[in-house]
Amino acid sequence: MFTGIVAEQGSVVRLLPNPAGDGAVLEIIAPATSTGLGLGGSIAVNGVCLTATELRDGAVSVDVMGETLTRTTIGGLTPGAKVNLERCVPAGGRLDGHVVQGHVDGVGELLERKSLGTWDRLRFSVPAGLAKYVAEKGSIAVDGVSLTVTAVSPADAEQHWFEVGLIPTTLAETGLGALVPGSQVNLEVDVLAKYAERLLAFAGPRTPGSSAGAGSGGTLSDGAASGGSLSDGAASGGTSSDGALSDATPSNSSAKEAQ
Repeated sequence: MFTGIVAEQGSVVRLLPNPAGDGAVLEIIAPATSTGLGLGGSIAVNGVCLTATELRDGAVSVDVMGETLTRTTIGGLTPGAKVNLERCVPAGGRLDGHVVQGHVDGVGELLERKSLGTWDRLRFSVPAGLAKYVAEKGSIAVDGVSLTVTAVSPADAEQHWFEVGLIPTTLAETGLGALVPGSQVNLEVDVLAKYAERLLAFAGPRTPGSSAGAGSGGTLSDGAASGGSLSDGAASGGTSSDGALSDATPSNSSAKEAQ
């Protein structure tokens, strides 16, 4: 997992076709990122999670699958190109940006850029299928950089877009500062929105005759017998439960006083 906080801008050495398959080998000069990185370690390259396969003199090589080459901007990298790099977050590490998996959802294009004093406002296109996951004040990863969405297109727009604001640090320390209209970028939407949609797809409407409360392990259930989460009237083990039996049962001392 990553957080979208770029640690270093690396420089592409070469992107060579892999003779063993339909992928390629990407070599990047990355002295800071490669320090302490072991073979098999994960790094995000412009927001794409890749595995280190060779480390040599401050450079790191990674294997890139054919699907990654066609569905991200990695396939268009040329020698000398700058790329945003981030090491994966260790367990217990700080989450300074937001949850970024390094699984690119689509490619967007910079439509407009406007300088507003010390910061810039950028407008990017977003594929129609991803627009529903992009919300104002929500998070999005653009070329691996965690950003806050400041504006979005209407749901019925012919071309979907979103806007972000870049502060001086982001402009100077990431590749976003060099983007010009027409530049393509990797986009990863908030994974929490995708999981929420998937869960709702399986929930579905209740059918006639279905029980309001599962016998056990019920989630979002009314009257689950046990293990119910967010349950009204769970018999035991209820979490955030109204009328859970354990909350209504008097303590031993209270029972003795009542006798």
